[in-house]
Amino acid sequence: MAAIATSKFRVHNAEQFVEAFSEASNTIMYLYVGGTSPFVDDFSPPTPTNSTANIEFEPWRDSIGAKRVQSSDVVHVIDRYNWTTSTVYDMYDDTDTNILDDDFYVVTDEYQVYKCLFNADGGNSTTKPTGTSATPFTTADGYIWKYMYTISTADALKFLTNDYIPVRTDGTVAAAAAPGGIHVVKVTSGGSGYFSGNTTVTINGDGSGATATATVSGGAVTGITVTNNGTGYTFATASISGAGGSAGATARPVISPRNGHGANAIEELGGKFVMLNVRLDGSESNTISTGNDFRKIGLIRDPYTYGTTDRALATNYRLTYRYTVPDANASFTLDETVTVGSNTAKVVEWDNTNKYLYTSKPLPKDFANGETITGSTSATTGTITAVNNPGLDSYSGDVLYVENRSPISRAADQIEDVKLIIEF
Repeated sequence: MAAIATSKFRVHNAEQFVEAFSEASNTIMYLYVGGTSPFVDDFSPPTPTNSTANIEFEPWRDSIGAKRVQSSDVVHVIDRYNWTTSTVYDMYDDTDTNILDDDFYVVTDEYQVYKCLFNADGGNSTTKPTGTSATPFTTADGYIWKYMYTISTADALKFLTNDYIPVRTDGTVAAAAAPGGIHVVKVTSGGSGYFSGNTTVTINGDGSGATATATVSGGAVTGITVTNNGTGYTFATASISGAGGSAGATARPVISPRNGHGANAIEELGGKFVMLNVRLDGSESNTISTGNDFRKIGLIRDPYTYGTTDRALATNYRLTYRYTVPDANASFTLDETVTVGSNTAKVVEWDNTNKYLYTSKPLPKDFANGETITGSTSATTGTITAVNNPGLDSYSGDVLYVENRSPISRAADQIEDVKLIIEF
């Protein structure tokens, strides 16, 4: 059986994910960070595996904190193609099977995004598109552009990267879109024997209103200018006729998306990527340690608060275990293994002032009040006099995303914008 999942299916899945954050029965999603212990090679993090151990258990065992992802932290993004002079850009074509892999749109230095409807038959783009006209326009280099939207300052600060730009549909542009319009007719063969002023272009199809005129040079049809884009076309042909012995000129109309150019920028430009940008501000009210680095991030959907089956709702949660060890005879060392009998954990942070020891989840069993804890590297020992459990219940909810990165160092006065790119 031969089949494909269409690009619209992928965009639809991305839209469903984005909508999940703002629906009435919304999904509660948390960004988690963890992985304080070094990889074998911190500059080449290992690729996570899609196993039960890796996606259901392991993330909980070395996570240090979680922050809720808000609807304002999520947006569709697309590949970034900066407009640069003397560059050949691809053009929109309704028959292009790989259109979403082409650079058929650009973003300018003014953060305005334009779709290329015609690329002057593969010529260099030398005139930057400008303006916010609701109708397509032709620049001096022969390119035809369609203004799509402007990236807001807020979106640029939060979601713009060297590789991606946020994409949103402009309501004014969408309202002006011409469903099934024809804005370009491509000459596929110039023919011969034609004369200026005596050559006619006729567009036939299931829509109405599209008209065009021909440009003739040296007896050949060298270009066709659409004078009325018409509406309602899903199929169209173009015929070229002239006087005398003219013959052989052919052309093909390029039909817009069903609802017109600009009606749905997310769908038209291939918004199958979603970016999440969650800002970690210092310790986030003492829930995410600033005393250690992290190299693992991910997403947890609908986890429970510790020891309950209540869905977590708060903004931040500490995921480390905190043990009060007032008689510790020295300082515990970051990332060292601490033991209580046959149970072990990793040190995330040692607060020498309050004698708080923060660790990863102990395995196979949690440490208990009154037990003696020992550091394997520091040889520090002490008695646990109080246990403070993490905010979320281990192994609850669903881990939807796992990513390994090079280590990110933290500080109390530091802010990290953690960006995730998810492709659907």
